[in-house]
Amino acid sequence: MSDNASHDAFFSLHHGLPRQGPGSDGTTRRLLALAAAAGTLPARPRVLDLGCGPGRAALLLAAEAGAHVTAVDLHEPFLAELRAAAADRGLAASVRTVAADMAEPPYPDGSFDLVWAESSAYAIGFDRALRSWRRLLAPGGALVVTECEWTADEPSAAARAFWDAHYPLRTTAANTAAAVAAGYHVLGTYLQPESDWDEYYRPLGARADAADPSAPGMAEALAATRAEIALRRGHGTEYGYRGYALRPADARWRTRPETDADRAAVRAVTATAFTTGAEADLVDALRGDPAAWLPGLSYVAQAPDGTVAAHALVTRCRVGGAPAAALAPVSVAPAYQRQGAGQAVVRAVLDAARLGGERLVLVLGHPEYYPRFGFVPASRYGIEAPFEVPDEAMMALVMDSSGPVPRGRIHYPPAFGV
Repeated sequence: MSDNASHDAFFSLHHGLPRQGPGSDGTTRRLLALAAAAGTLPARPRVLDLGCGPGRAALLLAAEAGAHVTAVDLHEPFLAELRAAAADRGLAASVRTVAADMAEPPYPDGSFDLVWAESSAYAIGFDRALRSWRRLLAPGGALVVTECEWTADEPSAAARAFWDAHYPLRTTAANTAAAVAAGYHVLGTYLQPESDWDEYYRPLGARADAADPSAPGMAEALAATRAEIALRRGHGTEYGYRGYALRPADARWRTRPETDADRAAVRAVTATAFTTGAEADLVDALRGDPAAWLPGLSYVAQAPDGTVAAHALVTRCRVGGAPAAALAPVSVAPAYQRQGAGQAVVRAVLDAARLGGERLVLVLGHPEYYPRFGFVPASRYGIEAPFEVPDEAMMALVMDSSGPVPRGRIHYPPAFGV
């Protein structure tokens, strides 16, 4: 059987289907919200949708985000479907289709506010996608990409054998580490629900049942499709698609964990950033409390001359009886305030907390500042401050939504004095 016959049979199974991978309009909206949380996307963002297929995400982004979408795919029939759908919905002026290779998008650096890839990065690999697409983002831009990964600690032999042969999977922690190593901050992640797989596999399964197995290449295409669907039916709890909203790190600020040599500088920055020395004393007290101190989660941002420009600290607290983490204090030297140093060090320490397995981070802070990092009022999760505080000022960031979020009263370490 020729490769062309197999190729044509595969695509004949997929033409006209609403999706070419697990997904839903709801997931597209959730991922868009994560990317927009930083508040830097313009009102009519320039979006590059890579591996767009028939363009379900492109149409939604154009209609609901007011985006100008450049939709890229190598399969011209998918692009034709997208053009027709865009015309039917009055979106022809907002969606431009381009037949091109997603591995080497033919656009200058900084051309887009949002680069989007749902169920398509596997075609070139997650790591290569991160490397290749970063240059395309304008300042303040974001990358949204979904990746299939292990959701079970110990995947079964059957699931591992299947994926090792097709596309070796990694864990969330490994993919997050890859994103950070590639120079991104993680704005948020979202594990796609099982219903996203149903939206893909139900129409595909029906198409397979109606296909003619005697057509050239079709027997092989049907066997592969049915094996994939059967694996999901039997082992769907072991793997899933997770969406990542990523933003390139600010190259102006080098961020890193503090060292022993930084302690005096950290104290000086903290003392000068606040009106009293209480916050500097708090950092020292937390550093001396082994039950509160989380190694590697005291971060600094360096000024161009190598001095400490900003500091952010995450320490252990509890919600009810469950472990959580507290972001406090965050300090920026007066000479570097309002220049991005604070944002850089907060994003860096939150990335480190995510990589360290923290699931929930709390902050008491300005309600117009911290939502850009994904924080929302803690009361939405049934989390209560141990003292009187405006509801909008006590905020929570859920880093791992795969399990229940702890509820109850926050218990801070003794150093906080509450």
